[in-house]
Amino acid sequence: MRRTRVYPAALATVMAGLFLLGGVATTASSKPKLKVAPKITSKAAYTARGSVGEAYVKNAAPGTKLLLVNSNNRIVRTGKADSYGSKVFYDIAPGKVFTVRTPKGKGAQGTRKFKVLKPGANPPQSFYDKIELKPGLNFVKMRDGVELAMTVRLPAGKTLADGPFPTFIEYSGYQTAAPHDLLAALLAGLGGNPPPPDPLTPASSTSVGSFIGPLLDFAVVSVQMRGSGCSGGAFDLFGWPTTYDGYDAVEAVAAQDWAEDGVGMGGISFSGITQLFTAGTKPPHLAAVSPLSVTDDVYFGTGFPGGIFNNGFAFSWITERADDAKPAPDGGQPWAKVMSTTGDPDVPEPLRSEQKQHCLDNQAMRLQTRNYNRLIETNPYRTPLLFEKRSPGAWVRNIDVPIFWVGAFQDEQTGGHWPEAVKSLPKGNKNVWVTMQNGVHVDSLGPSTITRWAEFMNLFVGDGRVPKMSPLVLAASAALYNEIASAGALPIQQSRFAALPDTPENVAAATAQFKQDPRIRILMDNGNAVEGDPGAIGAAWEATFSNWPINSTKPTAYYLGKGGAMTTSKPKNGSSVSYVSDPNARPAKTLGENAQGDSWLAQPPYQWEPLADGKGLGFVSPPLASDLFIAGPSSVDLYLKSSKANTDLQVTLTEVRPDGKETYIQNGWLRASHRALNPKASTAYNPVQTWMERDGRALKKGKYNYTRIQIYPAAHVFRAGSRIRLNIQAPGGDRTIWDFETIEKGNTNNTIGLGGAIPSKLVLPVIPGQTAQGTELPPPTALRGQPSRDYVPASNGG
Repeated sequence: MRRTRVYPAALATVMAGLFLLGGVATTASSKPKLKVAPKITSKAAYTARGSVGEAYVKNAAPGTKLLLVNSNNRIVRTGKADSYGSKVFYDIAPGKVFTVRTPKGKGAQGTRKFKVLKPGANPPQSFYDKIELKPGLNFVKMRDGVELAMTVRLPAGKTLADGPFPTFIEYSGYQTAAPHDLLAALLAGLGGNPPPPDPLTPASSTSVGSFIGPLLDFAVVSVQMRGSGCSGGAFDLFGWPTTYDGYDAVEAVAAQDWAEDGVGMGGISFSGITQLFTAGTKPPHLAAVSPLSVTDDVYFGTGFPGGIFNNGFAFSWITERADDAKPAPDGGQPWAKVMSTTGDPDVPEPLRSEQKQHCLDNQAMRLQTRNYNRLIETNPYRTPLLFEKRSPGAWVRNIDVPIFWVGAFQDEQTGGHWPEAVKSLPKGNKNVWVTMQNGVHVDSLGPSTITRWAEFMNLFVGDGRVPKMSPLVLAASAALYNEIASAGALPIQQSRFAALPDTPENVAAATAQFKQDPRIRILMDNGNAVEGDPGAIGAAWEATFSNWPINSTKPTAYYLGKGGAMTTSKPKNGSSVSYVSDPNARPAKTLGENAQGDSWLAQPPYQWEPLADGKGLGFVSPPLASDLFIAGPSSVDLYLKSSKANTDLQVTLTEVRPDGKETYIQNGWLRASHRALNPKASTAYNPVQTWMERDGRALKKGKYNYTRIQIYPAAHVFRAGSRIRLNIQAPGGDRTIWDFETIEKGNTNNTIGLGGAIPSKLVLPVIPGQTAQGTELPPPTALRGQPSRDYVPASNGG
């Protein structure tokens, strides 16, 4: 049985306030009266400094009482030094001047005055010109004095004498800056006799920077996020200091003689999300970014789909990050444990001992890591103070450099909501290329995208050069995809520009041709491109468009009716149908427990169960006379009456095929109390909630409540002869590793209005004139990320 914890909104608000404001809960109408601070009578033995929107103390005696004092001599925050002698005061007014004091007799020991840094108040160029990065592991101070670990990886087989090089940064909190060679480790593994695990090798999740980049003749700087690995500071997921560390990293790398002008960024997942934040800060020497498999919002995109806490992947992921942030050598990442005890055995003395000491010293603030699980679980609304600056989508609107963005609609980790951020890219940025596809998290690196990615990076990073794929990559592509995903794949293609001599004229011509590529590229039927190998990575065909949302989108309504019917005509007479909302009626996840990696297989062992009798509703259209192409989010507009004041809803869009199989397309979720819409952002096929506590509303008892649910974006062709199906049930049972902390206990009766004055409907984003381009219906289990099952009508007939 799944855990169910329900927290009243008032308690959630207080907990969020206590956590965010360091123990001082405030409201808009009532601010605490600040006490006068004791005067400084002697110098404190510890140090204090400002960061971006926060302040920190180091080297205090454990347990020391600490007062954060403003320029008016008022105490704005209090705390104690932890057992490492550190304290972080989070969420402090930027630009203000403070001291830290400890009461002593009739006065206080105190620090020098310092300023809390403002977002966007960036250091001068001279700050970066003083930084020198050498091949291997480096330790670099950021604008607030916190030291980050950065490992410089030169192109395979090259030395500094061969530079300067086109250079990109991979930046994340995974084991990123571990100094050993992932390329050598992976190539050794391909021979069938893998070497023993090396704790100083980067995580495979950083393979874009630590493996692919050097193999494609790029220099890469692997930047370890603060509060993780051997970097200093406290881990604060996507807080302002972390975001502006990205700015500082770009400018530090750009200042190196061995880096060509114009630094790029690359990476997948965590290393992709950081690119959106960094590019949003507009570093002047950032040339291009290439985010792969990202989320657009840590609240409604991944953490709280529909306002319901994702206690599957989201919970486990943030828990893992907290574990990574524990101080080494007793905790933390494997490479930090080694570096803080023995150091790197491949490095000679005295450098080995120097690196060891840096890593050990940088653990000092680890006990100040924010407790995100506590905050997330007690805050059911999208509190702006917490979530807005940590929303990748909020920074996307500032991105003015070339961007190559790839993701999957059915991404089992970060989810499929990310295309909603694409429309936030500035319209004036013409150098935008977005690739969308059905599939799973790893498929952004698939053969249908990797060559275009390499072309983009070669043309827009550094001085620019004619793109060529490494012969080793081409020869080993099948083995590499089998190693990464245990799946077959289309072969990686050589660049369309590879035959051109590498001259400035040809680079300009290749760049001009690349710029003619469409802004939006949708890869279709990923998994059905290799004959005889259903589920192999690669798209069978594609459709291209100039904008997102697609200009020609036609909202098309299908009305829910009696007997599970779904038609384009609204039923004249009103009726209703009910179901019991029971999250335990089906398995919570389609791959069971501890099956994260199985999502990437060509044929995952899905356990996608049909709707249980009486525990959900199904509605199906008549067979389609012609292909129906959809691209974008969809809307399920319900007239909902419930036996409870609140209920959790899950809606699922599927295709019922002529062969009797049912194919998963996409989900949507909503906690009904979150149903208030943002009218400016919503459209006929895309309902957008406010997610704000002030808009929360209980369901009206005994009344039909108009409730719109967004189905996350997807692109799919319903083939002629197939039927469109919509399922409505309690959350769970359709995703591989997402789970939901639902309020449902199996005793809620939900009633859906049908026709007349209560015409519930599905509204699809239909793209007129688009078809499956003559391609046949794929085998039922071919489409990656899209489970298949035998179609079983629901108890209401649909």
